[in-house]
Amino acid sequence: TRGHLTQSIYQREVFGQEVGPPPPVDLAVERANGDFIRGLIETGVVSVCHDLSDGGLALAAAEIALASDIGLALTNPTRVADVAFLFGEDQARYLIAVAPGAADAVYEAAEAKGIPAEPVGVVGGCEVAFGGSAVDVADLRSAHEAWLPAYMAGNA
Repeated sequence: TRGHLTQSIYQREVFGQEVGPPPPVDLAVERANGDFIRGLIETGVVSVCHDLSDGGLALAAAEIALASDIGLALTNPTRVADVAFLFGEDQARYLIAVAPGAADAVYEAAEAKGIPAEPVGVVGGCEVAFGGSAVDVADLRSAHEAWLPAYMAGNA
Protein backbone atom coordinates (compact mmCIF):
# COMPACT_ATOMS: atom_id res chain seq x y z
CA THR A 1 0.00 0.00 0.00
CA ARG A 2 2.95 2.31 -0.56
CA GLY A 3 1.72 5.88 -0.92
CA HIS A 4 -1.78 5.01 0.33
CA LEU A 5 -3.71 8.02 1.63
CA THR A 6 -5.49 7.22 4.87
CA GLN A 7 -5.93 9.44 7.90
CA SER A 8 -2.95 11.78 7.61
CA ILE A 9 -1.43 15.19 8.28
CA TYR A 10 -2.17 16.08 4.63
CA GLN A 11 -5.85 15.22 5.02
CA ARG A 12 -6.08 17.19 8.27
CA GLU A 13 -4.21 20.29 7.11
CA VAL A 14 -5.49 20.54 3.52
CA PHE A 15 -9.06 19.32 3.94
CA GLY A 16 -9.66 19.88 7.66
CA GLN A 17 -10.67 16.24 8.08
CA GLU A 18 -9.68 13.67 10.66
CA VAL A 19 -11.59 10.69 9.34
CA GLY A 20 -10.72 7.32 7.96
CA PRO A 21 -8.60 4.51 9.23
CA PRO A 22 -4.98 4.89 10.23
CA PRO A 23 -2.45 3.42 7.80
CA PRO A 24 -2.25 -0.38 8.02
CA VAL A 25 0.63 -1.80 10.02
CA ASP A 26 2.42 -5.04 9.17
CA LEU A 27 4.79 -5.67 12.07
CA ALA A 28 6.88 -8.21 10.14
CA VAL A 29 7.47 -5.72 7.32
CA GLU A 30 8.10 -2.94 9.84
CA ARG A 31 10.75 -5.04 11.57
CA ALA A 32 12.41 -6.23 8.35
CA ASN A 33 12.62 -2.72 6.91
CA GLY A 34 13.72 -1.24 10.23
CA ASP A 35 16.44 -3.88 10.66
CA PHE A 36 17.62 -3.25 7.10
CA ILE A 37 17.82 0.52 7.62
CA ARG A 38 19.49 0.11 11.02
CA GLY A 39 22.12 -2.12 9.41
CA LEU A 40 22.82 0.53 6.76
CA ILE A 41 23.17 3.16 9.48
CA GLU A 42 25.46 0.97 11.60
CA THR A 43 27.79 0.33 8.66
CA GLY A 44 27.91 4.02 7.78
CA VAL A 45 26.24 3.62 4.38
CA VAL A 46 23.35 5.93 5.28
CA SER A 47 24.17 9.54 6.05
CA VAL A 48 20.55 10.69 6.53
CA CYS A 49 17.40 8.77 7.43
CA HIS A 50 13.82 9.83 8.12
CA ASP A 51 10.74 7.64 8.45
CA LEU A 52 7.68 8.61 6.40
CA SER A 53 4.98 7.67 8.91
CA ASP A 54 4.23 11.27 9.97
CA GLY A 55 3.68 13.52 6.97
CA GLY A 56 5.02 11.27 4.25
CA LEU A 57 7.87 11.89 1.84
CA ALA A 58 7.18 15.60 1.43
CA LEU A 59 7.48 16.40 5.14
CA ALA A 60 10.48 14.10 5.58
CA ALA A 61 12.27 15.84 2.70
CA ALA A 62 11.44 19.27 4.11
CA GLU A 63 12.69 18.31 7.58
CA ILE A 64 15.90 16.86 6.14
CA ALA A 65 16.47 20.03 4.11
CA LEU A 66 15.91 22.18 7.20
CA ALA A 67 18.25 20.07 9.34
CA SER A 68 21.03 19.92 6.75
CA ASP A 69 20.50 23.27 4.99
CA ILE A 70 20.75 21.38 1.70
CA GLY A 71 18.03 21.06 -0.91
CA LEU A 72 16.48 18.01 -2.54
CA ALA A 73 14.91 17.46 -5.92
CA LEU A 74 12.24 14.76 -5.60
CA THR A 75 10.80 12.62 -8.38
CA ASN A 76 7.98 10.09 -8.45
CA PRO A 77 9.25 6.90 -10.14
CA THR A 78 6.01 5.03 -9.35
CA ARG A 79 2.52 4.83 -10.77
CA VAL A 80 1.11 6.09 -7.47
CA ALA A 81 -0.61 9.49 -7.72
CA ASP A 82 1.71 12.34 -6.73
CA VAL A 83 -0.40 13.37 -3.70
CA ALA A 84 -0.38 9.84 -2.28
CA PHE A 85 3.30 9.40 -3.15
CA LEU A 86 4.31 12.64 -1.42
CA PHE A 87 1.99 12.54 1.59
CA GLY A 88 1.19 8.85 2.18
CA GLU A 89 2.01 7.94 5.77
CA ASP A 90 2.33 4.20 5.41
CA GLN A 91 4.45 2.39 7.93
CA ALA A 92 7.89 0.87 7.23
CA ARG A 93 8.88 3.53 4.67
CA TYR A 94 12.07 5.56 4.95
CA LEU A 95 13.79 8.33 3.06
CA ILE A 96 17.55 7.80 3.17
CA ALA A 97 20.52 9.57 1.66
CA VAL A 98 23.64 7.68 0.67
CA ALA A 99 26.86 8.64 -1.05
CA PRO A 100 26.48 8.54 -4.85
CA GLY A 101 28.70 5.47 -5.18
CA ALA A 102 26.75 3.50 -2.57
CA ALA A 103 23.28 3.62 -4.13
CA ASP A 104 23.63 0.51 -6.34
CA ALA A 105 24.85 -1.57 -3.40
CA VAL A 106 21.88 -0.41 -1.30
CA TYR A 107 19.40 -1.37 -4.04
CA GLU A 108 21.06 -4.78 -4.45
CA ALA A 109 21.04 -5.43 -0.70
CA ALA A 110 17.39 -4.38 -0.46
CA GLU A 111 16.42 -6.62 -3.37
CA ALA A 112 18.25 -9.56 -1.78
CA LYS A 113 16.13 -9.11 1.35
CA GLY A 114 12.89 -8.55 -0.56
CA ILE A 115 12.64 -4.92 0.52
CA PRO A 116 11.37 -2.44 -2.08
CA ALA A 117 13.79 0.45 -2.65
CA GLU A 118 13.86 3.05 -5.39
CA PRO A 119 15.50 6.40 -6.06
CA VAL A 120 13.14 9.28 -5.30
CA GLY A 121 15.45 12.24 -5.75
CA VAL A 122 18.81 13.88 -5.65
CA VAL A 123 20.35 15.85 -2.79
CA GLY A 124 21.88 19.23 -3.50
CA GLY A 125 21.17 22.85 -4.22
CA CYS A 126 19.18 25.25 -2.11
CA GLU A 127 15.58 24.20 -2.89
CA VAL A 128 13.15 21.44 -2.09
CA ALA A 129 11.67 20.69 -5.50
CA PHE A 130 9.12 18.36 -7.03
CA GLY A 131 7.83 18.54 -10.57
CA GLY A 132 7.65 22.18 -11.55
CA SER A 133 7.39 23.44 -7.97
CA ALA A 134 10.21 24.43 -5.65
CA VAL A 135 10.71 26.30 -2.42
CA ASP A 136 14.03 27.74 -1.32
CA VAL A 137 15.32 26.14 1.88
CA ALA A 138 15.81 29.62 3.42
CA ASP A 139 12.17 30.49 2.68
CA LEU A 140 11.07 27.14 4.07
CA ARG A 141 13.08 27.83 7.24
CA SER A 142 11.58 31.30 7.58
CA ALA A 143 8.02 29.97 7.28
CA HIS A 144 8.80 27.07 9.63
CA GLU A 145 10.29 29.28 12.32
CA ALA A 146 7.86 32.21 11.99
CA TRP A 147 4.55 30.44 12.47
CA LEU A 148 4.71 30.03 16.26
CA PRO A 149 5.65 33.64 17.03
CA ALA A 150 2.93 34.80 14.61
CA TYR A 151 0.42 32.44 16.21
CA MET A 152 1.33 33.64 19.69
CA ALA A 153 0.93 37.24 18.53
CA GLY A 154 -2.51 36.41 17.10
CA ASN A 155 -1.44 36.91 13.49
CA ALA A 156 -1.67 33.33 12.28
